[in-house]
Amino acid sequence: MGEDLEQPPRGYTTADVTAQPVAKPRRRRRWKLYLVLGALVPVLGFALYTWSALSFAYGHGERAGYVQKFAKEGWMCKTWEGELAMANLPGTMPQIFRFTVRDDAVAQRITSSMGKRVAISFDEHRGVPSRCFGETEFYVTDVRVEQ
Repeated sequence: MGEDLEQPPRGYTTADVTAQPVAKPRRRRRWKLYLVLGALVPVLGFALYTWSALSFAYGHGERAGYVQKFAKEGWMCKTWEGELAMANLPGTMPQIFRFTVRDDAVAQRITSSMGKRVAISFDEHRGVPSRCFGETEFYVTDVRVEQ
């Protein structure tokens, strides 16, 4: 009676187990990669945004007047900050134009022309994410003394 019954498929033997391909061990260090990428992607994104905000100018312009204040300011990031008094008519209240200088050569020329009427050329950079690059969004690129 036992010989006529169908037998279920047999179980694995030692020979069958050794004949199977070896499974790769599961990597448990993948979370470190995700942690590094999670920290690196925002830092690189911030650096790319900062570079683009400082590289591409929103606008260009020129203003004329008298530099009434010019100093190197900042706690950690020192930048040259200045004010240009623009008076159209004698006896009128001057309009104050605040600007930032990033180039030391331009800052030296502004310092040497204090007290004289100057014309400054500037680039406007909007969206600069930190005050470390300057207090204003107007960055002076050139200065010339007017007679």
